[in-house]
Amino acid sequence: MLFNSIEFFIFLPIVFAIYWLIGNKRIKHQNLLIAIASYVFYGWWDWRFLFLILFSSLVDYTIGLKLKSEEKPSKRKALLWVSICVNLGFLGFFKYYNFFVDSLVDSFTFFGSELSINTLNIILPVGISFYTFQTLSYTIDVYNKKLEPTKDFLAFMAFVSFFPQLVAGPIERATNLLPQFHVKREFVYKNAVDGLRQALWGLFKKVVIADNCATYANIIFNNQEDYSGSTLLMGAFFFAFQIYGDFSGYSDIAIGISRLFGFNLKRNFAFPYFSRDIAEFWRRWHISLSTWFRDYLYIPLGGSRGGTKMKVRNTFIIFIVSGFWHGANWTFVVWGALNAIYFLPLLLLNKNRVNTNLVAEGKYLPTIREVFQMTTTFFITLIAWIFFRADNVTNAFIYIKDMFTTSLFTTPEIFPLTILGLVAFFTFIEWLGRSGEYAIEKVDFMKRPVRWCFYFLLVVLIFSFTGEQQEFIYFQF
Repeated sequence: MLFNSIEFFIFLPIVFAIYWLIGNKRIKHQNLLIAIASYVFYGWWDWRFLFLILFSSLVDYTIGLKLKSEEKPSKRKALLWVSICVNLGFLGFFKYYNFFVDSLVDSFTFFGSELSINTLNIILPVGISFYTFQTLSYTIDVYNKKLEPTKDFLAFMAFVSFFPQLVAGPIERATNLLPQFHVKREFVYKNAVDGLRQALWGLFKKVVIADNCATYANIIFNNQEDYSGSTLLMGAFFFAFQIYGDFSGYSDIAIGISRLFGFNLKRNFAFPYFSRDIAEFWRRWHISLSTWFRDYLYIPLGGSRGGTKMKVRNTFIIFIVSGFWHGANWTFVVWGALNAIYFLPLLLLNKNRVNTNLVAEGKYLPTIREVFQMTTTFFITLIAWIFFRADNVTNAFIYIKDMFTTSLFTTPEIFPLTILGLVAFFTFIEWLGRSGEYAIEKVDFMKRPVRWCFYFLLVVLIFSFTGEQQEFIYFQF
């Protein structure tokens, strides 16, 4: 069930009405309704994989309780490893089995030997990478005694399967979201209005920006040999806004819908394309994943506390693992490694925390220096996105090679003025609202008639530019 589908527009009001009219009296009723709605939401895609979520919930719930009662370090560590192996085992099988088989066969072929191993016709469960990391955070935090294990299985089940962010994040920490299932939610009109506003902006990002940019990005990437360097640059530009509009749009919708039910999710994007260096970009892009890897992988490995070799090693590990998390393809590994190469000079020169403030804070316009920094950062990010989008590493290198030719300075064969105008409008609104949690959070300064005209404009644009329905990109991760 997609957020931008008719089914969801029927599903959401029904769940909302039942939740507040019937489930408003007791916490258990609220949690039960959330759990049922979440399982219906996920089962709409494929009901068979509900057993996978249920099994994962049972394993981590049980291990959490055992960690509480067990004091012996060796047994506690063994329990933690059971959780890690079960969760990553499922993730590895469904997402990476065929990749490793194909890579192994290719390796033997490269060295002149034949190896016959059959791949399997495996369906990748939607959102498995997201809820796997969410449940792992619970077990790890209980192991580290940062969180008391819950004894309420219904609350834990609702936490794992919470439908707004189940399939594409944000990846919530148990320390933030789980306690919210232990207190009764009260309807707050102001929060609900704010949630609807953020969901509207997220829907605009997805339907108007991402889906329309996807049309042109797909045409150019799927026929890259037919186009000039300038058109290939446009293709990368369209994909950059496709993936941003798609993923941050999903996060905005998820956070907004959660507020309708009395929950507060963590922010996942903070206007990353206004970043002045790649370190700032990674503090603003997919924040829930970046901080997850920082806290559960980078810091345990030693972080940036050791010598140069350790810093380099840890940086490459976290970026390559992050790339591999996105998909079973060498393109994602190269994408991660390339971002590590971008990041390392800043880290080694101790300049990775230079730009922690808001760009052009308190001003309408950035300085020339800031414009140059943002443009440079966006451009190198755009180059990395080519690997992310390409079918394979070879095609990505060919794409870049063909882009950097003299034809880069010619007029693009594909130059849709209407879509570019929409991207410019979107960027302008994001710039004006960059100090908020999301772009249109602070529109209350407008007079009511103006504010409602602006909302009406967004709705008109959503209906006017609704093309072929595109699945959210991160559903495949």
